Amino acid sequence: MNENDWRKDPRLAAMDPQKVTCLTDFAKRISGLPKNQILPAFLSMQQEARRLGIEFSDEETGLLVSVMTSGMSAGEKKRMEMLRTLAKNMAARSS
Repeated sequence: MNENDWRKDPRLAAMDPQKVTCLTDFAKRISGLPKNQILPAFLSMQQEARRLGIEFSDEETGLLVSVMTSGMSAGEKKRMEMLRTLAKNMAARSS
C-alpha cells in the first residue's frame, strides 16, 4: 500500500477541511517514525487538536488509526486497536 493511499479515502470528502489538514500534518509527522513512537505521536496530536478545538468522531479516529497502521503487521494492528479502545474508554470516564 502506498503511504498516500489514505488520501483517496472517500470519508475525507465529508470531513471538515481543518480536520483534513490536521490529519495530513499528522501523516507527515509519523512518516518514517519508528513504530514504537507512533502511539505517543498520535496521543500528542490528539491533545494538540483538542487545544485547537478540533475533535474527531469515531469514524474519523478510525481513519487516523488506518493511517498509523498502514505499514504494520496484523498483530501490531490488533495491539494498536486495543490501545485505541483503551484510550476511548479512559476518555469516556473523564467526561
